[in-house]
Amino acid sequence: MFVLYILLFLGGFYLFGAAFAVDSWQGLIFTAGILSVSLAVAILFHTRKS
Repeated sequence: MFVLYILLFLGGFYLFGAAFAVDSWQGLIFTAGILSVSLAVAILFHTRKS
């Protein structure tokens, strides 16, 4: 589960940076980064409860 969390979290930050480097779809890529980081944090909090 930790590997999934790290992949989503770091992948989200990569998408943040990639959004500024591309010529099109910047908003979609940036939004995907936000959703990826949010999902990673949600998974972390959910697994800590149980």
